[in-house]
Amino acid sequence: MLSTRRRAASNLAAVETAMSVSDRRKARPGAFFGRRKGHALRPRQAELFDTLLPRLALDLAAPAPPDLALIFPNPVDTIRLEIGFGGGEHLIAQAEQHARTGFIGVEPFVNGMAKALAAIKLKELSNIRLHFDDAVFLLQWLPAASLARVDLIYPDPWPKRRHWKRRFIQHDSVAAIARVLKPGGEFRFATDIPDYAAWTLKHLIRSPDFAWTAERADDWRRAWSGFSGTRYEAKAKREGRAPCYLIFRRTDDGRQAPNDARRHAKDGTQAA
Repeated sequence: MLSTRRRAASNLAAVETAMSVSDRRKARPGAFFGRRKGHALRPRQAELFDTLLPRLALDLAAPAPPDLALIFPNPVDTIRLEIGFGGGEHLIAQAEQHARTGFIGVEPFVNGMAKALAAIKLKELSNIRLHFDDAVFLLQWLPAASLARVDLIYPDPWPKRRHWKRRFIQHDSVAAIARVLKPGGEFRFATDIPDYAAWTLKHLIRSPDFAWTAERADDWRRAWSGFSGTRYEAKAKREGRAPCYLIFRRTDDGRQAPNDARRHAKDGTQAA
């Protein structure tokens, strides 16, 4: 009994240590707002913070390798980033489907990270690396033009106007994403909140580094090929909220593609 209690205490300490080490918001501003932890973790989940997370977590205190593929134990052809992966459903499914792709997952919420760690352990995935903190810090650390794709799936919409400054999509974050994407790389965004879809379109259309790829309404009404749905998305659909799926391509030289981006933005904003 004493041994079990000591083990539980040790696991809890590991979680608290991981949170305190990752919490740099007191030292410099970031984009994450809100609570870090919800319901209590099960002992097995807490243990993974002590055993598995240290092996998968990126060390931002050290410079990023010039070849980012070196952060993975096995060869990968491309690298993708998912910002705020929640419970990890989309991230895990994508990693299973694309064994030759390296995935970096970012999640500052303890319970979401715990779920992802459990799934990675269960499925023995070796093509995932994790960042248990604010995505802003990771975007600063990553080498320029190192990613093929960045996903932002159902981020917190912060619906109240006074909280809009807390939304992840801001001019600075759009510029940071553009910096780490290769030319031709993609930023993919999904939301069930029309106002956040319009907000994102406005910010990305104004950026000279991105071109919206939509050519018809179904391009944003329907999920892109290979999209892995989440429980949140299923709940949104049950409650009558229609998801919006946006894909933006990183331009080669800061010039938008020849399509009429402003017309797309107007159509998408009204229908999103």
